Amino acid sequence: MRAVYTVARPGVEWLARRIFDIEITGREKLPARGPCVMASNHLSFIDPVITSMTARRNVRFLAVGFLFNRSVLFDNLILFFGAIPTHRDVPPIRAVRTALRHLGEGGVVGVYPEGRRVAEWGEEPPSRGAAWLSMATGAPLFPVAMQGTQGTLGMVEKRFRRTPIRAWIEDRLDPLDYTDCADPTGAMMADWLSVMDGRLGPWWRERDENALRREVHPE
Repeated sequence: MRAVYTVARPGVEWLARRIFDIEITGREKLPARGPCVMASNHLSFIDPVITSMTARRNVRFLAVGFLFNRSVLFDNLILFFGAIPTHRDVPPIRAVRTALRHLGEGGVVGVYPEGRRVAEWGEEPPSRGAAWLSMATGAPLFPVAMQGTQGTLGMVEKRFRRTPIRAWIEDRLDPLDYTDCADPTGAMMADWLSVMDGRLGPWWRERDENALRREVHPE
């Protein structure tokens, strides 16, 4: 899988850039090797592809169980590329062990703290899983903010279409900075939320304000 990913990644990235207007900022912040957790917002089915493009490393994503059993091809594809299945109705013990082992081997684990695709930023409060993995392994946590992927294969725009996409890798959150906190994982996720909202919040709030103006003063 790693060999295939290494060979396929440049081609996939080339194709994605031809299909979408993609701009990635902060890629230099992510280490070229060593364990790390990437925690991103989740707006579309293509988010894992974009997140992997930002990393330029093989990212194993925690994937919620309801994504599976819809298409044999889709199931086999995401499992081949390292997705770690979790299930809402049972404790994710096996998934957690797999993620911890991958981080222990110096790998990258991708987490969507919102837990599912959302129609807009701020719709779901973040879970603590990303912070817990970071604290348990000492791996830094990188907030990854994405904007624009809601325009294709998202909750509102369900069709595949061209759309501008922007992605930002923000400054790392180091688990050692939270060890003295009364609630380390809670404090880390609060900082993740603050960083993400600082990047994404203004766009979504401006969109809502513009929509309200159009309702009050229709053209």
